[in-house]
Amino acid sequence: MQIPERDGDGYLTDMNAWSPEIARAMAEADAVNLDEVKWTHILKAREYFETYSVVPPIRKFAKYVGEDQKDMFKLWMTGPMKPITKYGGLPKPTGCV
Repeated sequence: MQIPERDGDGYLTDMNAWSPEIARAMAEADAVNLDEVKWTHILKAREYFETYSVVPPIRKFAKYVGEDQKDMFKLWMTGPMKPITKYGGLPKPTGCV
C-alpha cells in the first residue's frame, strides 16, 4: 500500500488521506503493532477530535476512554497521544502529552 506524504515526525500532511488501512500501513512501516486496545484508542481519539475539534491532553483522554493514564503509557511505551494521533491521522498534540 502506498502511504500518503508524511512530515518529518511521521504525521500525515493531509488529514483527509487517513483510512484504517493507511493507519495500519504507517504502523507497519514504523514497526509498531496496533493491537485491539491500541486500535480502540486511535478510534476514540478520532471520535473525540470529530466532536471537539481538538486533540485532548492525555489526562482528559484517559478519562474519556475510562483507562488509567499510567497503563496507557505502559501500553504505548511512550507519551500515548503522539502515536495515537499519528496513526489516527490527527494533528500533532500540543502541550504536555
